[in-house]
Amino acid sequence: MAQEVRLVDKDGEMVGVVALAKAQELADAEGLDLVEVSPNAAPPLCKILDYGKYRYEQQKKAQEAKKKQKVVELKELKLRPNIEEHDFQVKYRNAVKFIEEGNKVKFTLRFRGREMSHMHLGMAVLKRMEDELKEIAKVDVPAKNEGRQVMMIMGPL
Repeated sequence: MAQEVRLVDKDGEMVGVVALAKAQELADAEGLDLVEVSPNAAPPLCKILDYGKYRYEQQKKAQEAKKKQKVVELKELKLRPNIEEHDFQVKYRNAVKFIEEGNKVKFTLRFRGREMSHMHLGMAVLKRMEDELKEIAKVDVPAKNEGRQVMMIMGPL
């Protein structure tokens, strides 16, 4: 614990470097708290203020910062290797909507039974989706085989 602190009074005026006991006396005289704001400074910076009000303001700032940040979600679209044209267009429109909202899209292509012997058809579907979306999205995780399914993740540019 430091013996001397740099003190700022309740009005925000710099008092200067004073003894810790003197700073505590000044805070008690005002009926307020002595709060260490910057402990790593030499000497530490302390302010005379109402600690409850200070904590409340800090919480408000944290809430405002949390409100402003955008959480990126991962949306999943499931495809099949022999998908029909209209179904492909529906999946494409959903992917565009998700990407424009700022979310990432995970394409999962599932193979059943003998479809495993025609994996090139599935890869062609994913490649087509990638080509269709290249103006608004980039591939974050390239298409990779995971057992009976192939997965690819695309995110906004």
